[in-house]
Amino acid sequence: MELRVLQVVTIMNRGGLETMLMNYYRRLRHVGIQFDFIVHRQEEGHYDEEIKRLGGRIFHMPSIRPGNYQKYFRQLDTFFAEHPYYRIVHAHLNENSSFVMRAAYDAGVPCRIAHSHLSDLHIDFKWPFRKYARSCMKEYPNYYFACSERAGEWLFTSSKNKVTVLPNAVNVSQYLYHLPERKRIRRELDVDDSFVIGHIGRFNYQKNHDFIIDIFQSISDKRKDAVLILAGDGDLMPQIKKKVHKLGLEQQVKFLGVRDDIPSLLQSLDVFLFPSHFEGLPVVLIEAQAAGLSCLVSDTITAEVNLTNRVTFMSLPRKASEWADKLLQLDNQHKDTSTALKVAGYDIETTSQWLSTFYNEYNDTKNHASGTR
Repeated sequence: MELRVLQVVTIMNRGGLETMLMNYYRRLRHVGIQFDFIVHRQEEGHYDEEIKRLGGRIFHMPSIRPGNYQKYFRQLDTFFAEHPYYRIVHAHLNENSSFVMRAAYDAGVPCRIAHSHLSDLHIDFKWPFRKYARSCMKEYPNYYFACSERAGEWLFTSSKNKVTVLPNAVNVSQYLYHLPERKRIRRELDVDDSFVIGHIGRFNYQKNHDFIIDIFQSISDKRKDAVLILAGDGDLMPQIKKKVHKLGLEQQVKFLGVRDDIPSLLQSLDVFLFPSHFEGLPVVLIEAQAAGLSCLVSDTITAEVNLTNRVTFMSLPRKASEWADKLLQLDNQHKDTSTALKVAGYDIETTSQWLSTFYNEYNDTKNHASGTR
């Protein structure tokens, strides 16, 4: 009997969480587990076509925003009334997952998973509403997942329930260093003889691109062969492009947009730079380590991410020039880290088996009545 799991996300674009979900989806559908998705954007996501091809369904909900809560709550209740067959709801909306969990609880869904992927939030006008949403979390889920211990502590601080850390696993074998592929992609990017620094992430406040450019400016003063590669898109990209132009760095900074060849792109880099303001446990840092790269990251990111001794932490208040000096000191040779990642439990094959077993406990409709109201 096929088991359909409802995954709840913002939009299925090529972010770390979404890519990890697709990695699970591609594997679990072969053992009778099908993913459907609730998304909170009306536009098409990068993975939507593949999801439909694999047999998944996509349901669109409005964006979650202050002033729209009551309408959103009603639409959630209507959705679960019209789709009473879901036995597992797995929500990845951080603090806003509490709203989905409430609706699933009221609908009698037996397995309600709230999954934390962040360890902090940017304080803005939405902060009081986010704080309220987080306070509601303790009542409605019956399983609490997190990408790291810190992410679990942050979101589920009001809950006394046990938090399960589900590693942000990757297909380790896909990232093994391959010299011909490195040469191919470097030729494609026209960086054959350059010192290539890379960053992959959405252009938003969290990822701190403004500081990345400051760091690179200092690096470029010391290494004329330095090139910065930025993969991703987002609202702040035009602002960052203006800064690059103002600093006269257009020839050294490459904006690649959204890429579907991250394993190959990582092969082309010499070091990885990731000075985020906050994170949970970023999938891209697992991918970068799987590719054998040295990584310089902000110490706002949990130390749990250092699985290979290839991650160096620095404080964000330190000057950009200090970050530049530290990055230039890093080993720029790719290392084989596959064994370390597998031992740490970050290989997708192992975690897929665990998640399959967990989900399948709810494949028998006669069991787990205690999870309902």
